[in-house]
Amino acid sequence: MVKARDRDAPVSREGLIFRILGYDHPRGVYFCDLEYAPEMLYKSSDRRALRDGGRMKYYKFYFDEGLKFVKKRFPYYTVYSEIFQERMVGIRDEQIVELRKPDEKLQQIFRKNKSDKLIDVLKTVIEEVLEISTLKLTDFGVFGSLLHDFYNVNYSDLDFIIYGIKQVEELREVLEELYRDSSSGFRNEYEGPKPPDSRYKRFHHLSLKEYMWHQKRKMIYSVYNKAWRIFKIEFEPVKRWEEIVNEYLNIARIEKIGFIEAVVEVIDSSQSYFMPSVYRVEVLESNSIPSSIDVDRIVSYVEEFRLQLEKGEIGYVRGWLEKITTIDGKEEYQITLTYGPRYFDQVLKVSDFKHV
Repeated sequence: MVKARDRDAPVSREGLIFRILGYDHPRGVYFCDLEYAPEMLYKSSDRRALRDGGRMKYYKFYFDEGLKFVKKRFPYYTVYSEIFQERMVGIRDEQIVELRKPDEKLQQIFRKNKSDKLIDVLKTVIEEVLEISTLKLTDFGVFGSLLHDFYNVNYSDLDFIIYGIKQVEELREVLEELYRDSSSGFRNEYEGPKPPDSRYKRFHHLSLKEYMWHQKRKMIYSVYNKAWRIFKIEFEPVKRWEEIVNEYLNIARIEKIGFIEAVVEVIDSSQSYFMPSVYRVEVLESNSIPSSIDVDRIVSYVEEFRLQLEKGEIGYVRGWLEKITTIDGKEEYQITLTYGPRYFDQVLKVSDFKHV
């Protein structure tokens, strides 16, 4: 049986590159996004999509493009989930011809003598973080075009993995220290008055000020400016092996009840670092959740809402109320933010933003 986790990258016999999503999967199957396809199978008119730094050109899929492509061209890379009652992108153990792991790739980069201007900056960034922390090289990995060897020296960003809850917490402290030192070359990507991206515009209940404030305090989005060009850096939290629990095997059914809004207090945010982000909460106020229902967690599959709330904070959430039935018949309830209808009507944020 293949052993894999979030952000590991299975490759199919056709050369399709998938990215494993989260930690909850049926036995022998991994739910995935289709992330890249070689040019002989797929071409995109989106200027962002081309990856031409390797021996072969690849194109990246955005939003639901990968799902549509798989359903049309390669339906055998879909799996019907009895729990969710829908067909999802997935790859079975026997369909994986190669499994690319971010941690192994980073160690390989450091072992090899071959380098270029981008790899030299990558090594410098990691070495500076290691020098002022107790973190080890094995706590990190690389994903995206670096993992697949088709990065472009002049344009590619530096996309890192950081493994483990305690390791994420220490890294955030280290990066905060580096941001305070103007000579370090590191700065918080969301420090300036202008947003580095326009993702916030898609969400109906998230202002620019709110978006910038939440993103800035996450600390995992950086810019490095002590090289021949400016590098954007992301540190993506992923669970260590001993932290992973596969909840899928204990669930019989998940049913959407309806779209709700609520004010909640965060009881535990330690699982909010990962994807999906999980917040243990107490519902303080809601006109749309029946009083007979006890909701104790928020689960978010939306990138923008990772690390969005911290323990003890009061938050505002708009999302889907779901009923979970476990295999032993127990019923639980959660609020889920996910892809699908009303995607941009969802939100998770500090409730009384003007007072923070």
